[in-house]
Amino acid sequence: MIVQICVGSSCHLRGAEQLVELFQKAITEHGLEGDITLAGSFCAGKCNRVGVTVTVDDNVYTGITTESFKEFFTDKILTPILNERD
Repeated sequence: MIVQICVGSSCHLRGAEQLVELFQKAITEHGLEGDITLAGSFCAGKCNRVGVTVTVDDNVYTGITTESFKEFFTDKILTPILNERD
């Protein structure tokens, strides 16, 4: 799974750096280092008034914040990976 976090100016101002740290911590805590490639990306062109744009494989999600991170990570990343393993 490839997870790209927009680090363009707008997303940077809306918490991209903090999201990168949350992703790194969650990936390590769940032992997903071999399942996820985490990368930054230039502007995704999906700027939102709230939050950061995150692309998971070919799916683009906007408005991801530190407050919504846990639910996003569980729903869009952790659960699909665990389901794939079954």
